[in-house]
Amino acid sequence: MPSSDTSKNLSIQAQPLQSHAVYKPPVYYQVGISLLKPLYRLQVWRRSHARDNYQQEVEQRFGKRYPAPPIATETYLPAADLNSSINVNKQNKTIWCHAVSLGETNTVAPLLDALLARGYRIWLTNTTQTGFARGASRFAEEIAQGRLSHSYVPVDSPAVIEQFLTHVQPVAALFVETELWANILTKLSEHHIPSILVNGRLSASSFKSYQKIGAVSTSMMKNLSLIIAQDNDSAKRFRQLGAHSAQIRVAGSLKWVINMPKLSNVSEPDDDKAIDVDIENSEQTELAEKTSVTASDLGVVNRPIWVAASTHGGEEGIVLSWQQQLLSNPALAEALLIIVPRHPERFDEVAALIQNSGLTMARRSAAEAIDITTQVYLADSMGELMNWYALADVAVVGGSLVEVGGHNPVEPASVATPVLMGVHTQSCQSVVDKLASVGALYQPNNPFYQAMDNTEQENENPQSIDNETLIYQQLKYWLSHLTLAKQAGQAGARMTDQQQAVLSRQLSMIEKIIEQHALQSVSQDLN
Repeated sequence: MPSSDTSKNLSIQAQPLQSHAVYKPPVYYQVGISLLKPLYRLQVWRRSHARDNYQQEVEQRFGKRYPAPPIATETYLPAADLNSSINVNKQNKTIWCHAVSLGETNTVAPLLDALLARGYRIWLTNTTQTGFARGASRFAEEIAQGRLSHSYVPVDSPAVIEQFLTHVQPVAALFVETELWANILTKLSEHHIPSILVNGRLSASSFKSYQKIGAVSTSMMKNLSLIIAQDNDSAKRFRQLGAHSAQIRVAGSLKWVINMPKLSNVSEPDDDKAIDVDIENSEQTELAEKTSVTASDLGVVNRPIWVAASTHGGEEGIVLSWQQQLLSNPALAEALLIIVPRHPERFDEVAALIQNSGLTMARRSAAEAIDITTQVYLADSMGELMNWYALADVAVVGGSLVEVGGHNPVEPASVATPVLMGVHTQSCQSVVDKLASVGALYQPNNPFYQAMDNTEQENENPQSIDNETLIYQQLKYWLSHLTLAKQAGQAGARMTDQQQAVLSRQLSMIEKIIEQHALQSVSQDLN
């Protein structure tokens, strides 16, 4: 990847509008960031010094060297959602998007695809190693074409941010879901670069944390140009932190937008589980066809299959226990569990857990064949999650059985697979509730859950039963009644299809803010 030195003290071309208010964080925050900066560098060294890209990471985080900016284009598109015939020149119009980790990168990817299609260029930053790896792989083609540049996020130091903005020259900055930094937002505000929180989510626990640093939070809320909230509860909490109602829009969650296509060729031809889901992305479809795995390929035709996906420490033991219970039932003695750990560094750890459980295992990474005696398949590979979701009769989505917050249930729902989740779903609760309301997702004691069959598990779930047992009972029920499981999955796919308009809503809001700021800058220049 080409790089250029940004250590020179350059000034950003865009100047702040005189009428534009800038809200600086309190002095204690700025002093604290200055004191923590060397400690953070030490932390980066401890975590990453053994990695091949350590020097690259340090240079990018601390403003020494960045990749070359995206290549400029000469595309002229009409202004969106404005009662004006003015065309906005998107030549060299780069949007900075910050996505913390893997989940946020996956969530925002379809939005970035749409912005690229509209002629914008993207500079993507990530915080975590996992997120950076995902960004590099997900947008490998765009990076190679020079339409997207990619780096680690710079530290929240005014001098470093100044270097970064000087190099990138963004026309807008997007922040995904929650992570905000006070100095970054202040610098953006000073240079009159609109900052937009996309897919904004503020859980009750995060709200309490932000309240503890009230002055810092208020400065951040006021410096944001627009907050696109997922739901009304988040919008209310943003207002309570200091955002003005005029800054906030509620547009739904981008988690509904399908990041990978439905892999219809994963199911057997006579499987009526598949339903039509419209995916308008030929490049993703081509990729899916190259990586798809069929039931015949794995030798699992006519076996009940369930997947435990994106699992974290503490969850594999639970699902292995459930598998042992299922296998003790003569009707489900051939059930196959596919485990997909969230983080690659845990693959060997999970393999050891499976071996210690006494269940027979095959590993994807070792190309081990599945036979009738195989009880657990460890899918220790990257980029194949949608294959496993489409192959399964039931999906358990991880990060929800332990205190993580839950991963995206839309992925299995989009391929008509019914979903089970634990109670820790604060990261995606609104999506969980909607899927539960049509019977596509079961979560213990979720008040929105409507079973596909009114007799489902009748009288089997008294309040005294613990959550793990309730989930196991639903898992067993669906695997024993595959026709009902398919109906539940199809309801989820229909709901997912209905929610796709959230992408166009958020895209329209982003373009409107960018164009309004561009027109204001032109107006100031004319005056």
